Amino acid sequence: QVQLVESGGGLVQAGGSLRLSCAFSGRTFSSYGMGWFRQAPGKEREFVVAITYNGRATDCADSVKGRCTISRDNAKNTVYLEMKSLKPEDTAVYYCAAEMGKWSGSVDVWGQGTQVTVSS
Repeated sequence: QVQLVESGGGLVQAGGSLRLSCAFSGRTFSSYGMGWFRQAPGKEREFVVAITYNGRATDCADSVKGRCTISRDNAKNTVYLEMKSLKPEDTAVYYCAAEMGKWSGSVDVWGQGTQVTVSS
C-alpha cells in the first residue's frame, strides 16, 4: 500500500522559509495527485495546496497565497512544499496526502505529519 513520509519540519523564525518533503512509496507515484494540508492546535485540518499527477498545481489556500509553492519530482517519488515569509500563524502539523488519479480532495492516504513551528 501507499506510504507517505514527511520531513523538513522544525522551528523557523518569522519571515523565514522552509521546504517540506514527502516521500511516496508502495505504488506508482506518477499515478497519484498529491496534496498538503495542515492542522494548527485546536483547529480543523485545512487544505494548503495540491498538485495533480501530471504536475498541475492548484491555487494555494488564501491563508498562504503568494507564499507557497508545490512541486513534485516523479523520478524521486517526492512532493515538496516550499513556504516563504512564514508567520507564527503558519505553526501547525503539516500533512502530506495522496489521491489516486486526478486530484479532487478525496484523500486516499495520509502521512504522519511533520511539525512546523514559527517563532515571532
